[in-house]
Amino acid sequence: MKLRELLRDVEYELVNGNLELEVNDIAYDSRKVKEGIAFVAMKGFRVDGHDYIDKAIENGTKCIIVENDVKVSDDITVVKLKDTRTDLSKLARTLFGYPDKEMTTIAITGTKGKTTISTMIKKILDDSGNQAGLIGTMGVFYKDKFYHTVNTSPESYDVFKYMREMLDNGIKHLVMEVSSQSLKLKRWSNVIFDYAIFTNLSLDHVGDDEHNSFEDYKYCKSLLFKQCKTGIFNLDSEYYLDMVRDVTCDIYTFGKSEEAQYRIGKVKNVMSGGFVGIEMSVSGKTQKNFRVSIPGLFTAYNAGAAIAVCDIMGISMDSIAKSLENVSVKGRMESVNISNKFSVLIDYAYQGIAMENVLSTMKEANPKRIVTVFGCGGNRSRQRRFDCGEVSGKYSDLSILTADNPRYENNDDIIKDILVGMNKTDGKYVIISDRKEAIKEAIVKAQDGDVILILGKGHEDYQEIEGVRYPFDERVIIREILDELSNEDRMRLGIIG
Repeated sequence: MKLRELLRDVEYELVNGNLELEVNDIAYDSRKVKEGIAFVAMKGFRVDGHDYIDKAIENGTKCIIVENDVKVSDDITVVKLKDTRTDLSKLARTLFGYPDKEMTTIAITGTKGKTTISTMIKKILDDSGNQAGLIGTMGVFYKDKFYHTVNTSPESYDVFKYMREMLDNGIKHLVMEVSSQSLKLKRWSNVIFDYAIFTNLSLDHVGDDEHNSFEDYKYCKSLLFKQCKTGIFNLDSEYYLDMVRDVTCDIYTFGKSEEAQYRIGKVKNVMSGGFVGIEMSVSGKTQKNFRVSIPGLFTAYNAGAAIAVCDIMGISMDSIAKSLENVSVKGRMESVNISNKFSVLIDYAYQGIAMENVLSTMKEANPKRIVTVFGCGGNRSRQRRFDCGEVSGKYSDLSILTADNPRYENNDDIIKDILVGMNKTDGKYVIISDRKEAIKEAIVKAQDGDVILILGKGHEDYQEIEGVRYPFDERVIIREILDELSNEDRMRLGIIG
């Protein structure tokens, strides 16, 4: 399209050049620039796109879109915006033909549960004949397509591009995890979502490179509900009123509270006949019993949110129930079936409350021992480490402290912080900094009836150290460990296959 058409939804100043210039695409990464692509210079946390303008020009662009004053040759068209990061969303939406207007959009925000709820909703929609795409922590999925993503909520350009691709492939529904950071950066300020879900809120994502206070974190979460048509809220959350304050959307609620419109009744963990999960009832706007193939009370809340939004969308209760009985989520209480003597589960729990949910659920199953392998991420809240140490010390028979994603921190320092919480308990622990060796220790020394919980990374297939992501998929790592065992050890441990 013409540059003039691309800019129709933003306020801009033409500093130099021609608005009739043909633009085939836009890019915010100078490495992706070539002739016909306009370069949008954005300011990030560590990198400023304005520093790469010369590289973008070298790669062939004839148009740069900036927010700073810049000096370039006269043959380059320069457009100045007030905020290139915020306006990137408007530019991308225009470029891809307003794809959100052609889709039913379901956004999910909250500290915990986003990935599980989004997976549940996608399965329910797919199973009911309403094929859906999903964008979130684990990547982008639709039909047989998968794209890896770095962030829970990708940049607005990428999301609008995925939307258009999905539409071109017959996908009319999009389920999307929306992070507090993306709301803070106003990536979606020009989009009105059809449905938005609030799961819960706890002290998390407060610290360097994230939110400077819990109040900021909470406020950013609430922004989603000022740009949706229908909001579905966890009424049991102490922050419910903060989320619904000043909203104009229709309000629906779920939870165990008597006032919830989708009221969660008794929840029972079930582990029999090959089924591992919960039985739960929902009353209020519907009256039905459900079986959900993921254990834990927190699963009831996740399922409650999925049931509510899908019912409001008109999906039959029978269809919803059938899908939930067979749902599975990678890295969320994911069973890795390797032995007939002990159990191994992988879960993403990386902060105190989530870890307590997982460990308390496993405690109810009365295993011989709970052995928990975990670390904590670097360049994140230290309080998270104290909490994880205390929770694991309280519930685990043995904690194996190791590395998670140390990022730019020394892992020994991270473990020292974990020990602050661990030492508030009488929990037993060992320290094995190499994560593969830590997992191997848990498996090789497993006892009959043990449950081994490998926590913190879940679906991730990498380990981030000093800015580099090294391949590390725990399912692959477990298989490598099994391949290294002697036949004698395999027989002793009851290894399957």
